[in-house]
Amino acid sequence: MSFHEIRFPTAISRGATGGPERRTDVVALGSGHEERNSRWADSRRSYNAGYGVKTLDDLHAVIAFFEERRGRLYGFRWKDHADFRSGPPSATPTAFDQLLDVGDGETAAFQLVKRYGASHAPWSRRIAKPVTGSVLVAVDGTPVAVGTDVALDQDTGIITFAPEHIPADGVVITAGFEFDVPVRFDTDKLEVSLQGFSHGAIPSIPIVEIRL
Repeated sequence: MSFHEIRFPTAISRGATGGPERRTDVVALGSGHEERNSRWADSRRSYNAGYGVKTLDDLHAVIAFFEERRGRLYGFRWKDHADFRSGPPSATPTAFDQLLDVGDGETAAFQLVKRYGASHAPWSRRIAKPVTGSVLVAVDGTPVAVGTDVALDQDTGIITFAPEHIPADGVVITAGFEFDVPVRFDTDKLEVSLQGFSHGAIPSIPIVEIRL
């Protein structure tokens, strides 16, 4: 898939609107009851970056970024300021934030994930775009060295333990991190308006999450 490992300007994305979306079919029965079916196993996030454009320089930056991505052609990284850490946005990540898996003595590679919810129906989100230098890993409650004991693929969010550090059977692997959302522009056309303003304004810059 065509993807550029570059982040959309964070000063502009901070003012964006958006969040997760799910697709659910709801059928009303003759009895008045409902049948509900989830068409998507995972949620999909979408945003409108237009609200973050405040100045002509912001406008210029978005146009340049849009042109370099060739509109919808290339994906890129997006910082969701409401959800960009393994824990709450206000909490600095620790190596114990998220349970990744339990070792079996043979498996060396594990996917970074973030879980939402608790006892009822928790959902695990695959984290494919961790932020460089932010990932912390622990095995059985003991932090390990990322880069030596365990390698991180920053393009996929997969951590791989060195042969001599493969987690033993029954030990818990945890991690903490910051992450970006893989997205693309959801339009091939930007409607730019300067009328009546001393600064630039783009009414709509739709951005949508992509599956990697």
